Amino acid sequence: MKKHNYQIKVEWTGNEGNGTLNYKSYNRNHKIIAPGKYDEIKGSSDPSFLGDQTRYNPEDLFLSSLSACHMLWYLHLCSVHKITVTDYVDNATGIMEETENGSGKFTEVTLNPIVKIIDENMIPKANELHKEANKMCFIANSCNFKIGHNPNTLVG
Repeated sequence: MKKHNYQIKVEWTGNEGNGTLNYKSYNRNHKIIAPGKYDEIKGSSDPSFLGDQTRYNPEDLFLSSLSACHMLWYLHLCSVHKITVTDYVDNATGIMEETENGSGKFTEVTLNPIVKIIDENMIPKANELHKEANKMCFIANSCNFKIGHNPNTLVG
């Protein structure tokens, strides 16, 4: 089995002078940096947890990781099966349930890809490949909840 190693740096930028004195005394802002990457990701927590709504939160990034991994496998599988994709947009949704103690977990994610392909005759196979992409996706294979797929395949 081949192993791949990843490294990421998360740096808290939200100390407003009092550190974490109490729940409301600190800002949740942080930056995410990876070696060799030019752009940092500006992060925070979900606004429900006093975060900045203009920044990405961990839940956004988790959902985007799942969606992007699925897309990349799907595009690969389409190329292998000679299906020419000309456009791909996914409006993924996820449900996270919070428990009484403040912890929680994702219980469901639905991917809603809108895919454009050249050949109308390939639409059934193009739709079928979403199941295969889900089986191949590294992120999906790391999840313990239902991942639904509602593909809409068009000619274009």
